[in-house]
Amino acid sequence: MIKFRLLSCLILTSLTITAFAQKKEPVDYADPMVGTSESRWMLNPGATMPFGMVQLSPDNQGTDWKSGYEYTLSSISGFSHIHSWTMAGLSVMPTVGVLNPVIYPPDAPSTTGATAGHRSRIDKQTEKASPGYYAADLINYNIKAEITSTTRGGFFKFTFPETHDGHVLFNLLIPAEYPLTVLDAKITRVSDTEIEGYSKQKSGNFMSTGGFNDYTVHFVARFNKPFKAFGGWKGKTISKSIKEIAGSDDVGAYVDFDTQEGEVVLLQTAISYVSIEQARLNLATELGPMNWDFEAAVKQARDTWNKLLGKIKVEGGTEENKKKFYTNLYRSYCARSILSDVNGKYVDVCENIRQLDDPNSPVFGCDAFWNTFWNLNQLWTLVNPDMANKWVNSLLEMYKYGGWLPRGPAGMEYSGIMEGSHEIALITGAYQKGIRNFDVGLAYEAMVHQQTQEGVKHECSGLAGNQNLNAYIKYGYIPYPGRTSNTMEFAYDDWCVAQLAKSLGKKADYERFIKRAGNFEHNFDQSTKYIRPKDQQGKWLENFDPIHTGGYTEGNAWQYTFFVPHDINRMVSLIGQQEFNDRLVAGFEKSAKLNFNGIGDKPELVYINHGNQPNMQAAYLFNYAGKPWLTQYWAREIMNKFYGSTPYNGWPGDEDEGQMGAWFAMSAMGLFQMDGGTSTKPIYEIGSPLFEKITIHLDPTYYKGKTFTIEAKNVSDSNRYIQSAKLDGKPLDRPWFYHSDLVDGGILILKMGNKPNQAWGSKTISSPPSMSTLHNEIE
Repeated sequence: MIKFRLLSCLILTSLTITAFAQKKEPVDYADPMVGTSESRWMLNPGATMPFGMVQLSPDNQGTDWKSGYEYTLSSISGFSHIHSWTMAGLSVMPTVGVLNPVIYPPDAPSTTGATAGHRSRIDKQTEKASPGYYAADLINYNIKAEITSTTRGGFFKFTFPETHDGHVLFNLLIPAEYPLTVLDAKITRVSDTEIEGYSKQKSGNFMSTGGFNDYTVHFVARFNKPFKAFGGWKGKTISKSIKEIAGSDDVGAYVDFDTQEGEVVLLQTAISYVSIEQARLNLATELGPMNWDFEAAVKQARDTWNKLLGKIKVEGGTEENKKKFYTNLYRSYCARSILSDVNGKYVDVCENIRQLDDPNSPVFGCDAFWNTFWNLNQLWTLVNPDMANKWVNSLLEMYKYGGWLPRGPAGMEYSGIMEGSHEIALITGAYQKGIRNFDVGLAYEAMVHQQTQEGVKHECSGLAGNQNLNAYIKYGYIPYPGRTSNTMEFAYDDWCVAQLAKSLGKKADYERFIKRAGNFEHNFDQSTKYIRPKDQQGKWLENFDPIHTGGYTEGNAWQYTFFVPHDINRMVSLIGQQEFNDRLVAGFEKSAKLNFNGIGDKPELVYINHGNQPNMQAAYLFNYAGKPWLTQYWAREIMNKFYGSTPYNGWPGDEDEGQMGAWFAMSAMGLFQMDGGTSTKPIYEIGSPLFEKITIHLDPTYYKGKTFTIEAKNVSDSNRYIQSAKLDGKPLDRPWFYHSDLVDGGILILKMGNKPNQAWGSKTISSPPSMSTLHNEIE
């Protein structure tokens, strides 16, 4: 009887846990705290909307690499609005007691008073984060701080103690990942509930000879109750009961309150890079309808994220993998940011105010599109083709007024960040998948210009285009001491131009660029079977070592030899299939000990460094070399070892504005695109899904609104190997299928097992197509 009752209790408990898990929505699995230790400025636990202009988050570090929020520090110095690459601004901090606008380092004494500035310890047990919401108790001030956001606005809820010395500080000069300089600023009291201001500033040293990222943050802030005083500071000089404060460098303002115990003070803010009037318009448009209802704003953010994340439904698998999946999917839409206002106004690269034809298709800012064809591009074009289309329009907007496509449009500035012009791959991939609600003629013109004109220092800001392109065109490779890896980067972009030319029927251009797409072979050394530097005379660099020889951007010859996204089949042929596979396996086995991460930000000293872009494709290379079961094994190992589910181990490398997240999201579905989906007939390669059932809800505008389902029968961590496959009821004996089959709706059924089926998908004719195995004439 006791055994029966025990069994009944166990069954009931199991059913209860299962029922609870089933009630959870996608947004409930996404955890913004994951990976927030040792993370970049753009990766934080704050409140943001998809691609939010405002990315409202707590900060607790000084100015340094990977600055911003660090999970292991139990303090907060303020909640700042902007966490974009090379951009920062407008920090807000509630305090009680002695007013002190200074932001001291995190190792300063954490006590109220002059030695601490206004940094406060936080109670980590009260710290909460979910998509669009963050909260923590500020111990030093006995204040509960809660934040949420709209796309261009922030919403704060501060629960104060009883005090006659309550303050809310507005800091303009704040610590950030790249050094921030305030050139000119002014904050004005508009009424006893509202202030406004601007901060003209520049960030960082990232552009080197190309200049700085300069921009102006305009803002409006309003409270739900009158403040009793307005003041400000310039440096160490504090001014009380004033109308406005202006200056440069360390300039800020504060307001004072009397509060009762448990009284809530609400604050709404909005920013604009155009003007204060535009910031006020953003505030009225996005926060006006909230009518000071903080919970309504939190719900709006939650619902927005849930709708976005819910485009992919996963079933089965572990709760941890669901958390990892939706957290990585969430990160794919966080760090990159909208730069235009609700009515479509924005500031272009030459600091002119422009008006978008369609305000709902905004301009965006980010760092580079360096190798996003292996992650973000394929995710966006599959799950959110409307977003992909908007990104293309944003790139063309910058070309229209700046004359060049941007590698990384930081604040609508050109930057020399990273290599190649892989925004071209996003444009090409979008077109090839039927995402074409943009000026195709202008896009093609921009791509050809990018691949035929030497890069320049732009007359308005930054470095535009490809440096050393003339040498590449002249020699068919980049001669040493130039970067050998750029030969590979440029050749891939040439492939992309060739594929769009082919689709558009431009035969002469197609033949020119498809020939250039084969330039990677000019740096292939038959004696070592590696991509190797050589000089203008064609002489190979001596004393060559595939790991330690320089000339490869954030990588090495070992990694870049596999960097031929458009023609892996040719590289298999050049190296030899056996050596190709043996080399890869050896690299994976050595790198697994490091969880596939370059320790100490040294990506060039490892083999498989998933924490950086140059070889994020590595696990899928085996599909091209007759051993797809190794793709299934190693893709799973990366998902298990590189990706975590806690603040400490989310992404041991640089998550890089959603790139690591998007790779995981695609791989967890068992999908990947080696060439970024840029061929005239895009394909998906198959890996090893994490879940028993994955349902992709396809876009109704671009993809007929159907669903595509992936079923991995009997899947588990040990049952990671594909035994057989069926696509829409028909046997599939190769590790790939066409994009057109997916977006037409249907089902892919994979039978999984714990031992490799080496007969499935391993024949030479089963390998995914690439440049050398395609018919290269325009049909």
